[in-house]
Amino acid sequence: MADKRDYYEVLGVQKSASEDEIKKAYRRIAKECHPDLHPGDKDAEARFKEANEAYDILSDPDKKAKYDQYGFAGVDPNYGAGGGGFTGDFGDLGDIFGDIFSAFGGGFGGSRSTGSSRNGPRRGESLRVRLTLSFEEAVFGCKKDINITKIDQCPDCKGSGCQPGTTPEVCPDCKGSGVVRTQQRTAFGVFQSTNPCSKCGGTGKIIHSPCSRCRGNGMIRVQKTLNVTIPAGIDDGESVSLQGQGNAGANGGPAGDLLVQIQVRPSPTFEREGTSIYVTKTLSFVQAALGTEIEVPTLDGPVSLNIPAGTQTGSVFRLQGKGVPSIRGSLRGDQYVTIDLETPKHLSARQKELLEEFAELSGQKVEKPRITKKKKKS
Repeated sequence: MADKRDYYEVLGVQKSASEDEIKKAYRRIAKECHPDLHPGDKDAEARFKEANEAYDILSDPDKKAKYDQYGFAGVDPNYGAGGGGFTGDFGDLGDIFGDIFSAFGGGFGGSRSTGSSRNGPRRGESLRVRLTLSFEEAVFGCKKDINITKIDQCPDCKGSGCQPGTTPEVCPDCKGSGVVRTQQRTAFGVFQSTNPCSKCGGTGKIIHSPCSRCRGNGMIRVQKTLNVTIPAGIDDGESVSLQGQGNAGANGGPAGDLLVQIQVRPSPTFEREGTSIYVTKTLSFVQAALGTEIEVPTLDGPVSLNIPAGTQTGSVFRLQGKGVPSIRGSLRGDQYVTIDLETPKHLSARQKELLEEFAELSGQKVEKPRITKKKKKS
């Protein structure tokens, strides 16, 4: 036993490695060196056995602590006495082998699934639906009816799968666990495999008089119409969760949830960013220069906005509290109005004359654009 390698060295990890890092390292080596993949390869077989032994120690917190403190003597009482320290009983390794070697038909390793986990209460599957809202519906909230198809408990047999007035028989082969266990002694130790019971199909019970409505399944597919309350301020891409409105659970487990994913149609008037609303208003340069009062659309209807004289293009005005309600509170965001100046086109002679006079009074020199004649093609 004196030539045994350090367990951390075997798995290729540091002593400070986490449980997840240790497990990943073991999986990698187990996949590389599994005897079924390398028949007759003694080196691979030896490395596979070595990795199993290392993982058996390092994956167990108590064994790992003793190994870290005392080395091999802390985990193997036969160390140094010529005895074989590894028994082949992998304990918690069953779930690892069940994942890695399922391709070999479940005969090697095996799953740790028990009757209590297989036939115990299981939560139902959650469902997702998409709901499209108008811009205003998302801002102010609304109520919507949605139609869904879901798996529900059979109302006739209450999920038992038996004809009303009858009860299922406990499977005699698996004693209601839904699984049967077999043991196989190999060169690497004794391996235990767990497989679904073939007599009851893994349910742990045998139904002699199936329910006529659900045909013994205990579940039926139903269509339902649900009224959903959409909170004010919800945004595109967010979801509303309806607890317990998903598929029914099995063996008395709770139902899953229904997630309503929101899609919001864009507004032709407003742009939204969080709880803020943005609009753009176009003014003539005369309105901007002299100042004016304009009407601005808001989510609550049009309001008046005073534009001071000398307003420049790109100026932004804030309308406090005219934005979107916060989905997590009662406060509302603000609305921002951006000013865009419009240059007039197709001026009359008199308009041009007045502008030229304005430019002269302002000391502005205006050069008329040169008209470039196009050369005729020869």
